[in-house]
Amino acid sequence: MKKVVITGAAGFIGSNLVDSLIDKGYFIYGLDNLITGSLKNLNHLQSNNNFEFIEHDVTKFISVKDKIDYVFHLASPASPIDYLNYPIQTLKANAIGGHNALGLAKKNNAKFILASTSEVYGDPLEHPQKESYYGNVNPIGPRSIYDEAKRFIESMTISYHEYHKLDVSIVRIFNTYGPRMKINDGRVLPTFINQASKNLDITVNGDGNQTRSFCYVDDLVDGFIKSMDSNYAYPINIGNDDEITINEIASIIKILLNSNSKIIYNKLPEDDPLKRRPDISLAKKILKWNPSVSKEVGFKHLINYYRVNKLI
Repeated sequence: MKKVVITGAAGFIGSNLVDSLIDKGYFIYGLDNLITGSLKNLNHLQSNNNFEFIEHDVTKFISVKDKIDYVFHLASPASPIDYLNYPIQTLKANAIGGHNALGLAKKNNAKFILASTSEVYGDPLEHPQKESYYGNVNPIGPRSIYDEAKRFIESMTISYHEYHKLDVSIVRIFNTYGPRMKINDGRVLPTFINQASKNLDITVNGDGNQTRSFCYVDDLVDGFIKSMDSNYAYPINIGNDDEITINEIASIIKILLNSNSKIIYNKLPEDDPLKRRPDISLAKKILKWNPSVSKEVGFKHLINYYRVNKLI
């Protein structure tokens, strides 16, 4: 049985990746320091013999008792609320934690898969964004905590590949949503769903004409898994290229929840991207990956998850 280490295993994306890999017959060591992740996301695995949880801060040396075949590095606060609350921890989880995860992969001659982000493109001047685009990033702005942390660990990952000949993949994650996404994490979908479910005002930042492209978490996890067998070491965008405005999202959520909420407008936060849509031609070509869950289906799944768990 092949063995996998996943850092950030108790998080939204990490826990979904854990489930999928266990279903596919892998043994998982799940690492998390729980500053933003939650053991509730892993409770269903307590009696599973193919999973072991290790509460661990990845900025400390990482070691497990078995030979490892794959290392996924997801550990990092990811929502704006979280990385603004934990700025130093975010930078260290990516820089130092990423270095430690790369060291574990090197020691075991394991494949290393990095969870990077579309935030490396900043507020893009190129649309849609291809992997070759260098980005338009403010290196000291409020979002730079996350943006620059990911840009740094991408560079280190490529350095390990080129200097140590380590087998690596880099997944640039675009906006992702689905079960286990925290209702209060400040991102647009949980915020709008929470507000609309209570008939509160839906708060849109800016004029609402800025765009996003939302990928359901199952599709993202499928992209991660396809990257395990890829010999392409450089960044690949994984996201849904179905672009939608923030105003359209608010209207859809109101309809799905039969809400009487009014839509109100706030000031656009500094450096908030005006457009975000991935060019996924590389993922289609190299990974044979394509998103399959439509926003109409995915939004309903997320709302149902919140209802079942009595979060709305």
